[in-house]
Amino acid sequence: MTETIHRAAVLGKPVAHSLSPVIHNAGYAAAGLAGWSYIAIECAESELAHLVAGLGAEWAGLSLTMPLKEVALSVATHVAPVAAAVGAANTLVRVEGGWRADNTDIPGMVDALGEVPRGASFTVLGAGGTARGAVAAAAQAGAAVVTVVARRPEAVAELRPVAEAVGVPFEGAAWTEAKAHVAAADVVISTVPKGVADPLAAEVVWRPSTVLFDALYDPWPTPLASAAAAAGCRVVSGLDLLLAQAIGQWEQFTGVSPAPREAMRAALVAARTPAA
Repeated sequence: MTETIHRAAVLGKPVAHSLSPVIHNAGYAAAGLAGWSYIAIECAESELAHLVAGLGAEWAGLSLTMPLKEVALSVATHVAPVAAAVGAANTLVRVEGGWRADNTDIPGMVDALGEVPRGASFTVLGAGGTARGAVAAAAQAGAAVVTVVARRPEAVAELRPVAEAVGVPFEGAAWTEAKAHVAAADVVISTVPKGVADPLAAEVVWRPSTVLFDALYDPWPTPLASAAAAAGCRVVSGLDLLLAQAIGQWEQFTGVSPAPREAMRAALVAARTPAA
């Protein structure tokens, strides 16, 4: 008998650092899914439509990282309501006649954040595709208000309709005000690229009750995470989000539920542990 081949991949630019292949492939092995494989493919925004159009029927799903989360909607034939509400998708799943766009960042963030007080104030650093998911996650967590801080005012303004769609009060702020908003927030979610938030590490006076969720995981810990942890804050890493959102994708790609979470977590931890 010929083994059926199923393929999946993470797309982004840059993407060579991604640990998604480690997580997904460990899940296939643990679940006994022979014939399944998952790789990383570098892809810019302008290249996504052509790449997706050229994929054969063996391709079951695609994970999307920066900078593809917003343009992903334009290549989908079906869009999940949550992805439509936030205007961003991190997942494309093969369906009859095309691809369905979904966003597993949102439930992944809620899962990784764990318990936070309802009525908490949230500050989101950045205004890209991951920030859109963060606004929705804050709404699901019962945030009293979400303040989005970014370098471009027009990018902040683009997130106001997202907040309205998910029903959470919204405020925008300039990056020059980031220090004050981080220090005052109950929960901080950083979605900015590597290095952008580093200067804040030496500037913010942290309250120990603040929760920091830094969506980065390479390098880890970030200066921001180290500073928050030193002040006694609970810190959630991008690795926590990476695992949580990947589990949602894995189940959609394979149709198998529940995913072998512990095997996938173990593989991720092993990949991040330096060799002796």
